[in-house]
Amino acid sequence: MRTVIIGGTGHIGTFLVPRLVEVGHEVISISRGDMKPYIEHSAWKHVKKVKIDRDKAEAEGIFGQKILELQPDVVFDMICFTRKSAQQLVEALKGNIGHYLVCGSIWQHGHSVVVPTKEEESRNPFGEYGINKAEIEDYLLNEHKKNGFPATIIQAGHIVGPRWIPLNPLGNFNPKIFSILAKGEELLLPTYGMETLHHVHVDDLAQIFFKAMINRNAAIGESFHAVSERAVTIRGYAETVASWFGQKANLKFMAGDEWKAGLTELDISRSMDHILHSPNCSIEKAKRLLDYKPRYSSFQAIYEAVEWMKEEGLIEY
Repeated sequence: MRTVIIGGTGHIGTFLVPRLVEVGHEVISISRGDMKPYIEHSAWKHVKKVKIDRDKAEAEGIFGQKILELQPDVVFDMICFTRKSAQQLVEALKGNIGHYLVCGSIWQHGHSVVVPTKEEESRNPFGEYGINKAEIEDYLLNEHKKNGFPATIIQAGHIVGPRWIPLNPLGNFNPKIFSILAKGEELLLPTYGMETLHHVHVDDLAQIFFKAMINRNAAIGESFHAVSERAVTIRGYAETVASWFGQKANLKFMAGDEWKAGLTELDISRSMDHILHSPNCSIEKAKRLLDYKPRYSSFQAIYEAVEWMKEEGLIEY
């Protein structure tokens, strides 16, 4: 089977490609540069790498055609961010592909009404990223319903794994937050710290993509959450990280904007985005239809990333 992965050397592709090679797939990885996978694996010796600048090719109206020319049976699309991008691929691949699997986001739910949120719940997307991901899913599911296009959407949580900085307890990516907790210093959190984050280890994300492919009949025309078993509160997250360094978290809860002190505008923007979303998603559908079995809890996934940060000197303690 010939499989194309758009964005193949990124986080998910790093862990998905070996799975595909090991079961005998002919794998073609699409990227715009010479980026290497995050973790080396002998499987990459068997992967064909093709350079395509997606943005440029889409602007010229030829990206879908370029993918079609590779004659794929399966396409994994890890970097689709707008309906227009999805549409260009669908129009080219319609009737010429067995399965199209795209990386969506739990952000498309917006704020939750009940938790854990199921895939079929009514959605309230906000922010450009979440709205775009919701539009992609709506378009693909409609294409399946109307024209039989074989699409599956995997809604990823906060991706975490080795060799990159995880989303921290304040909902941004500033490594200093981990240093504050590691040294037992005071950390300001909004309200009472009961907002939630829902991580997923990238290997589990690769797992669900793979299982959606091998359970094609159950997966086509469906969307699935790809997260750990349970979400974490930002308070519990901070307390757990502090404990890894032998500290008791020194937390101060702020009802107003005082918790933003010392943060950059980017940090504040990211924190607000995560606080307002506070995702908490169900994986019962993926368990039932795809036999999805996440190996990592949120804290196990984060711990692995924190250990790498310590090795790299990114955390002071």
